[in-house]
Amino acid sequence: MFHKSVEEVISELKSDFENGLSNDQVEENLEKYGKNQLVEKEKDPLYKKIINQLKDPLIIVLLIASLVSIIVDPHEWVDSLIIVIVVTLNAILGIYQENSAEKSLEALKNMSAPNAKVIRNGKLLQIPSNQVVVGDIVELEAGDAIVSDGRVIASYQLQVDESALTGESLPVQKNTEVIEDLECPLGDQKNMVFASTVCTYGRGRYIVTSVGMQNEVGKIASMLMNAEKETTPLQLKLAQISKTIGIMCLVICVIVFGLEMFSGLSILESFKTAVALAVAAIPEGLATVVTIVLSIGVTKMVQQHAIVRKLPAVETLGSASVVCSDKTGTLTQNKMTVVKTYQQDTGIQPFQQNNSSLEKELLRYFTLCSDAQIKFENDKKIQIGDPTEIAMVEASLAYNETKQDLEKTYPRVGEIAFDSSRKMMTVIVKNGNAFMSITKGAPDVIFARSTQVQQKDIDANETMALQALRVLAVAIRHFDTMPTDITSEALETDMHFVGLIGMIDPPRPEVKTAIQEAKMGGIRTIMITGDHITTASAIAKDLGILNEGQKAITGTQLNQMDDETLYQMLESISVYARVAPEHKVRIVKMWQKKGKVVAMTGDGVNDSPALKTSDIGCAMGITGTDVSKNAADMILTDDNFATIIQAVKQGRGIYNNIKKDVQFLLSSNIGEVLTIFIASFVSVFGIHVGVPLLPVHLLWINLITDSLPAFALGMEQTDPDVMKQKPRQKDESFFANGLGFTIFWQGIMIGTITLCSYFIGNQISHEIGQTMAFITLAISQLFHAFNIKSDKSVFHKQVFNNRFLWFAFAIGFILQLVIVYTPIRSIFKVEALSLQLYGLAILLSFVPIIIVEIIKFSKKLFK
Repeated sequence: MFHKSVEEVISELKSDFENGLSNDQVEENLEKYGKNQLVEKEKDPLYKKIINQLKDPLIIVLLIASLVSIIVDPHEWVDSLIIVIVVTLNAILGIYQENSAEKSLEALKNMSAPNAKVIRNGKLLQIPSNQVVVGDIVELEAGDAIVSDGRVIASYQLQVDESALTGESLPVQKNTEVIEDLECPLGDQKNMVFASTVCTYGRGRYIVTSVGMQNEVGKIASMLMNAEKETTPLQLKLAQISKTIGIMCLVICVIVFGLEMFSGLSILESFKTAVALAVAAIPEGLATVVTIVLSIGVTKMVQQHAIVRKLPAVETLGSASVVCSDKTGTLTQNKMTVVKTYQQDTGIQPFQQNNSSLEKELLRYFTLCSDAQIKFENDKKIQIGDPTEIAMVEASLAYNETKQDLEKTYPRVGEIAFDSSRKMMTVIVKNGNAFMSITKGAPDVIFARSTQVQQKDIDANETMALQALRVLAVAIRHFDTMPTDITSEALETDMHFVGLIGMIDPPRPEVKTAIQEAKMGGIRTIMITGDHITTASAIAKDLGILNEGQKAITGTQLNQMDDETLYQMLESISVYARVAPEHKVRIVKMWQKKGKVVAMTGDGVNDSPALKTSDIGCAMGITGTDVSKNAADMILTDDNFATIIQAVKQGRGIYNNIKKDVQFLLSSNIGEVLTIFIASFVSVFGIHVGVPLLPVHLLWINLITDSLPAFALGMEQTDPDVMKQKPRQKDESFFANGLGFTIFWQGIMIGTITLCSYFIGNQISHEIGQTMAFITLAISQLFHAFNIKSDKSVFHKQVFNNRFLWFAFAIGFILQLVIVYTPIRSIFKVEALSLQLYGLAILLSFVPIIIVEIIKFSKKLFK
């Protein structure tokens, strides 16, 4: 509609400028175009959520094992009950996490204004926003929220804040003029208004051209509904582990069942051994441990001003290799600020650097010729008015001159309001017994109407404009008496040019350092903004985002590229300006196509689809809209880009800790599997040694003895040099860099010493053998946790820097004593050992420390 005239639009929508729609037309348009509200995606029912939680291969294997076990031998119900409890707890935890997320559309609904002023049947009515229909004539004035998209049909200094939708930091001056460019980007459609934006100045009328899901904000809602959330790298890797273990478990269980049957054991006994093996192979505590380690990371990040809404996002951020950042309010402060001034006597100067009386006087004129106010109530700063004028008033405050005090000294006695055709504003103030007119506006207009303008003044304006500054000029005239002719022709000619000011939404001071640190860590920062390309490029160069050989392009240029061209040029483009929400999503997806883990930051409604599409969305907590916060995985409570880098550091540390947990738990489980498998295997040769460990022993070790040190390993402090490492590749195996081999040989080590302990005890009795195997397996894993804690020796001084690990060791050790030497041992079917046998079991448990220390020393020696 922006390329059609007011008359064409009103005619096409069968409305009337003065009378609006009739009741019959309202009903007809409501039926034709629908209600002015957003459609919500249907949520999964509870039963579907439960099924989703139980689809994990490990869970299925465990449930089958427990079900068959209870059918075969109903007396052995304890193991089955424990398995069912574990599975149920994990499912409840997963459903809780799911239900506490995904509120983007509700927030979009809340952003809609509750009421609108429309003209119907020639009368001005106030109606709920969801009753607005296409063709309605809506009246606007300062402070009104815009309820639906529409074509401006009347404008009286109408200005609209569109920052939440387009990223434009300044209010947009609206007019009724036709726009010829059919490819005109959203931010340049100055004859249109959009839902979820706010009128900040002036008044006007618009005709509603679309409602609900057809609005720009509705299109964003559609993108949010249709955006498929990428599975995080951690989820992919854990799913890979689960699938591998599940298949191995089934294969080994079938083999062991066959071996036991072949050796002459009954079906019942053979099945019990197979169930024990299934329990041994599956790390029941892994999912819980990972969840708790991530929760610990979340708590740490809250202390660093980052709230994580979705647990896997903590680790994902650690593997981020590209950060796509919005400019306004994210990289910049989202407030216009005077940064440079110009006067003929001083030249271009950084603001307040010379601290001169001339600069003070220049700013005084700008402040007097403005309608903005800055007040202080209860130590709280309240800013009222246009952001550009607020910047002027704030600049005068730096010289201890308040708007209120200036207006007392120079009371305003007349004015000519700003007009977009004149591009100027003039006020008349009393100056002692005389009078003075002050005019501010576009430099070229002020130059044309002023005297004493020199070439260096024009050059200064061009220089400041090339630096992406918003430049304004001010000029004055003196009168002995109050002017009687208050018109542009009388006051805004033959003026005395005073000077220029240059303003910009400046970068946050800490961002430059953060971007450099990110670069050191192999992380590329990309700016994606709705602002003009000149402004975006200047900020990007200043921050170190746009470097030599890199490009800045506009949304229009991006539209002209097909996906193949964009894919080829992607690495060379660092700045995207004047973009629409769908552009941001496209850019994020293209980086993902290159195999990068993409983080997206933003604060507006326009950022929310990209926030949701990215691997990790980071919304601003202070300036961010509810929509962006609910679409994001993480919220920065201090709106500080530097917080992202701290979160990356934390994420990398958490991932390393999870790898330690996986190494610890899987090496323990491999040891358990080998213990049972070898005992079954030798029975084929007539050596019947029985089952070294019962399912209840393995469940206890997996859920309690193993889990406590695993939680403690998750509390390890982040390595200070972690940001000197490059990001992990998205497709990098969890077991890369020799981790898989390390887990395997450490599992063999634990299994071997457990079997040794079992064979020693089994010579006395089968129950004693099982007890010794149970103690050796449990305590050896407590010792083994110290091996995994660090690549350094366990005798290094840092062995004492994790008090949680020592606490876990003590608790685990005491619990084993309680099981063996109290009546509770009947549940675990173990015997009380003599001190000599218990001591021997502990001595064998210490062997992993000796073996791993030798390996570490050898690596250090031959490095």
